[in-house]
Amino acid sequence: MPPPRSGRARRPDLRALRAALPEPVRAVVTAYERHLRLERGLSAHTVRAYVGDAVSLLGFVVDGGSEVAELDLARLRAWLAAQQSGGASRTTLARRAASARTFTAWAHRTGVLATDPGGRLAAPRAHRTLPGVLRAGQAGEVMQASAAGAAQRDPVALRDRAIVELLYATGIRVSELCGLDVGGADFSRRVVTVLGKGGKERVVPFGVPAAGALTDWIDEGRPKIIAESGGESAERALFLGVRGKRVDPRAVRRVVHDAVTAVPGALDMGPHGLRHSAATHLLEGGADLRSVQELLGHATLATTQLYTHVTVDRLKAIHDRAHPRA
Repeated sequence: MPPPRSGRARRPDLRALRAALPEPVRAVVTAYERHLRLERGLSAHTVRAYVGDAVSLLGFVVDGGSEVAELDLARLRAWLAAQQSGGASRTTLARRAASARTFTAWAHRTGVLATDPGGRLAAPRAHRTLPGVLRAGQAGEVMQASAAGAAQRDPVALRDRAIVELLYATGIRVSELCGLDVGGADFSRRVVTVLGKGGKERVVPFGVPAAGALTDWIDEGRPKIIAESGGESAERALFLGVRGKRVDPRAVRRVVHDAVTAVPGALDMGPHGLRHSAATHLLEGGADLRSVQELLGHATLATTQLYTHVTVDRLKAIHDRAHPRA
């Protein structure tokens, strides 16, 4: 068994570890990566995480003198124990156990493993903590601060206001916002069509304030950004950076940080904080849990339940009458 790794949840260079694997093992990793990317349609970030865990697991097995075909429950448990000794948290252990189960199920289906040992692999239950959330009044003040910043019609300020309004109005992920094209916003129906995790498309409504902010950005701000950047835009991207390219998630995080910290007493947060605030305010306003699940693009209802601060008995209304800014 390899020596425990030091540091909290620290792992070696997985790229180097993958390169050091025997060629037949690397071929298994490549086939698994292709399955995740092409057959399951997972995001690049998710594929990297799953493949990284598979490389870590297979590297552990090979370093222990075993073949991939010998991967069994005992070796899976030993791998998790090594992760724990290296400082991995309960949440990280739970995620890596789930990732290992995904790999062994695929390996069994494709004949790499004779049986699926992951089906019997247990891990510590992850701590489920709620991220910070704005009060409804504070969220309104954040939107007002963004509107005040855009009053001078500066193109970047118009963009920032539209970003903050749309994130809070819809609860979409920052990656979904950055991936929006101009044609993704339907103003007649007041909905945006986003591409979520796993390449799943969904339609999310937004309210009148967000529609106004988006209109100002598209009609005034976006053309100025394109002109000032030399007339080059990022294809059909709805939101642009100052150089005319599709806006970067890091830029969106800065926008949200600046907007929220402009309100005294508001908890500092990023785009996910606005997503959680939107979900919480919908639920507190009476939206049913299933509707919020669909709006947020959660695969399971259990994920949506993490966002609830009220009992299910109070979840009665739909989005357009529940959201504070619908």
